[in-house]
Amino acid sequence: MDKVNIGLAPNSRQKVVSVLTDVIADQYVLYTKTRNYHWNVTGEDFAQYHELFEKQYSAIDEDIDDVAERIRALGAKTPATLGEFVRSATLKEHPGKFPSAKVMIANLLSDHETVIRNLRKGINICGDAGDAGTEDFLTQLIEKHEKTAWMLRATLEN
Repeated sequence: MDKVNIGLAPNSRQKVVSVLTDVIADQYVLYTKTRNYHWNVTGEDFAQYHELFEKQYSAIDEDIDDVAERIRALGAKTPATLGEFVRSATLKEHPGKFPSAKVMIANLLSDHETVIRNLRKGINICGDAGDAGTEDFLTQLIEKHEKTAWMLRATLEN
């Protein structure tokens, strides 16, 4: 890690960077899965879901960049390969699977809820490390994922 003098000990910064590395990995898998669904959704409500997924993956793409920049601000290099992301991610891909639109929505809802739970754990680690800035950053990410989860949940309701 680069020499950075921002009031956090190197071991504290490393703990926070580890949290952010896991966050960016899950964000990247979620982005890829959402983009996959955008490309492969079919059915009666194709246009609605195609547009919904595009809005969601575009928002996730912006968040990925923000997470990467947060890692850099803490003096570390940002993981940036698919292999690194897959190794660090808690979310799972489903290669060769093209579920119905409703199952796509349910899968994305589950993934967003997993991300929310992981972010809550990450906030606790950042708090223990004394990094209020990253705590706040992760709280804002939670709010975005909670809103998306609510929209997906509402879409599934009959």
